Amino acid sequence: MRRISNTAIGAVTVIALCSGAWLLGTDTGAQAPPQPSAAQARTGKGGEPPAAPALPPSPPDRIRIPSIRVDAPLMGLALTPSGSLDVPPAAQKNLAGWYEAGTTPGERGTAVVAGHVDNSRGPAVFYDLGALQKGSRIEVARRDGSTALFAVDAVEVYDARHFPDAKVYGAAARPELRVITCGGGYSRSTGYKGNVVVFAHLTGSR
Repeated sequence: MRRISNTAIGAVTVIALCSGAWLLGTDTGAQAPPQPSAAQARTGKGGEPPAAPALPPSPPDRIRIPSIRVDAPLMGLALTPSGSLDVPPAAQKNLAGWYEAGTTPGERGTAVVAGHVDNSRGPAVFYDLGALQKGSRIEVARRDGSTALFAVDAVEVYDARHFPDAKVYGAAARPELRVITCGGGYSRSTGYKGNVVVFAHLTGSR
């Protein structure tokens, strides 16, 4: 299967996940999702923490992030006819997706998971992603019966106009995970202004 370019992934993440349908359909007093603080960004000091040995490839079935009460099934995300990455159906608020033409979570490289922050009825699967903190645990249940365990290295927010495609989607020499949703403030005219991105590395499996 053809691999999607970094630029195309970035574009669809910003556009398809970020309409802000719930906030748009309510009054301006609706509470926007939490955003990461500067303390959760990468510091650039001390280098990367060591990662566990890579797992063999296996498609993921479920993602759990206990500290923000995420426990959701994962669907495969393929390419749309226009060549961009598809997204989970917005109507299913407790559903996330992974880019199935890329790295599987736990395998060596960069695996990508994406999900909506809200839909027309209210908060969705990754509404609280911006509240995640460094060191938090992410669990990905895989089809081979194993669960890949990740630790959060950083939680950052980027404006859509300056989304760092290479930093987020670029190849990694160790098993890494990116979890992406909308963020960066909200405008009723344009929706969310950017994306929240979680960076994590594999710490083990069970």
